[in-house]
Amino acid sequence: MTELTDPADPGGRKAELAANLAQVEERISAACAAAGRKRDDVTLIVVTKTYPASDVRLLHELGVRQVAENRDQDAAPKAAECADLTDLRWHFVGQLQTNKVRSVVTYSDLVQSVDRDRLVTALSAAAVKAEREVGCLIQVALDAESGARGDRGGVAPDGIEQLARLVADAPGLRLDGLMTVAPLAGEYAGRERAAFERLMDLSTDLRRAHPAANMVSAGMSADLEEAVAAGATHVRVGTAVLGVRPRLG
Repeated sequence: MTELTDPADPGGRKAELAANLAQVEERISAACAAAGRKRDDVTLIVVTKTYPASDVRLLHELGVRQVAENRDQDAAPKAAECADLTDLRWHFVGQLQTNKVRSVVTYSDLVQSVDRDRLVTALSAAAVKAEREVGCLIQVALDAESGARGDRGGVAPDGIEQLARLVADAPGLRLDGLMTVAPLAGEYAGRERAAFERLMDLSTDLRRAHPAANMVSAGMSADLEEAVAAGATHVRVGTAVLGVRPRLG
């Protein structure tokens, strides 16, 4: 029997995404089992940056409810195009310039890249004006501990406490936890598990003063197993789900 091609998806993109999601789900489930954790302890965020809104809609049909973007100029129109998907949660994960904040708070439910006082002030003012509460993760630059500061943004570990207090006290903002990207330099280069374990230690310290700030976002396509093993609550996966970007028009 010949399978009919969906006229709305002639290239079989939905089937491709479904297969990739299933593989990522297997990886997360296996990592949770190996770590003695429940599968429900880890939330998958699909990083849809550079991919079209049509992929976001297909992912939603496949059960994905959390997606992430890193550039406002791409994210804002995409979020607007998917505005009818009211149960979709948008995360902003890129370095955020203050002049983009007003736009970002209109669609982002959570900003994972909070790393400086001025950004907190701008986010708070924009969130209040938009009459929204925006969740915030403090992005931690673990390479800063060894003086090998990269270009991915983030606050040094010794700056977390002060920045967390600022977020917690800011109108319109909610302190949700910490985020990091595995360092490419410094003492944690090539040691993703150790990096994520260090982030978990910092999360424990943070939760002493802010018990509700229990979200730990770490791990991507290449190192999600290490993040789950360390205790991450959220993993950010792009390539393993979306693959190589399809040619557009």
